[in-house]
Amino acid sequence: MKRDSKDLSQRYEAALGRYLAEGSAANLKPALRLGREAVGLDTLALALIHEHALVAQLSGINSRTARERIIKRAGAFFAEAVVPLEETHRSVLEANIQLSRLNQELKRRTLDLALSNRKLKREVSQRLIVEKNLRQSEQESNALLEQSRRMQEQLRRLSRRVLSAQEDERKRISRELHDVVVQTLTGVNLRLANLKAQSVVDSKDLSKVISHTQRLVQRSVGLVHQFARRLRPAVLDDLGLIPALQALFKSFTTDTGIVVGLTAFAGVEDLPIDRRTVLYRVAQEALSNVARHAKASRVEACIQRVTNSVLMKIKDDGKSFDVERMLKCKRGKRLGLLGMRERVEMVGGTFTVESVSGQGTTIHAQIPFHKDTKRRSRS
Repeated sequence: MKRDSKDLSQRYEAALGRYLAEGSAANLKPALRLGREAVGLDTLALALIHEHALVAQLSGINSRTARERIIKRAGAFFAEAVVPLEETHRSVLEANIQLSRLNQELKRRTLDLALSNRKLKREVSQRLIVEKNLRQSEQESNALLEQSRRMQEQLRRLSRRVLSAQEDERKRISRELHDVVVQTLTGVNLRLANLKAQSVVDSKDLSKVISHTQRLVQRSVGLVHQFARRLRPAVLDDLGLIPALQALFKSFTTDTGIVVGLTAFAGVEDLPIDRRTVLYRVAQEALSNVARHAKASRVEACIQRVTNSVLMKIKDDGKSFDVERMLKCKRGKRLGLLGMRERVEMVGGTFTVESVSGQGTTIHAQIPFHKDTKRRSRS
């Protein structure tokens, strides 16, 4: 670095000497060029170089006027040489100012970023807590839903057991009434008939008493038969669903005056007895609703095959009702709809009700065939 400075000092001294020797014809381009080469030095260093060169030029000159003239022209040379350094210094100063501003902006942004990071960390922490609470709530909700599902399934199984037990009990009572009570009353009636024949000779009054007793016994037999049919019609087990429905509809028409039509395909008798019983009970409950609420004049029942299932439709021409509202009201006002639906779903079927103003009500009960029955019907 010292060698470069010494070389610059020598060349500066030589250039200054030429400039002073050339007089008014000299130009300042060499000074400007030397100044550019001196970029990197500070102004004081260049001033020392100039001072050394000027002292060399003034050596041996005694005239005051000449010395002042040389100093003045050398000052112009130095002023031109120092221009690149000043420009560089201004640029550096401006760059430093700009850098300072940038540093301040960077500090401000760094501070903002730190604040944002702290805020983000708090938000992330809060979000993690919220997500943890949500997962916990979701787990608790899923547990409650699963518990509710299990309870509903248990209730459904219990309801099905109750319906099955109820049907079995009805069947047992029906058999007992039919096989025991009716036979007993029939035996009493026969014995009374024999007694009546024997008493013709003895007493007319005894004959009247016995005749009255016979009528009572016959009425009792009829009531027991009717009661037994309502509990569990023997014809359903002995002859099948279609004869049982025909007997039910005939009895219903006799009691209410409402005409009931029936169309059915014979294959319905291939259903297992529990599924035929479900269809019979749905028809029985539907007719009960018609008699109590519909104010209908005619009912049409249709049993048909639909793919691999049996569809029973019971349509009346009576007044309509709001199905959804009826299903949501208290148990005593549901017209037995829930009981019918539960019976149908118990055997894997579907139950729907349509009720339209001016068109009456239609009940749909669709029950799948038993797997063994399906294979047997296809073969």
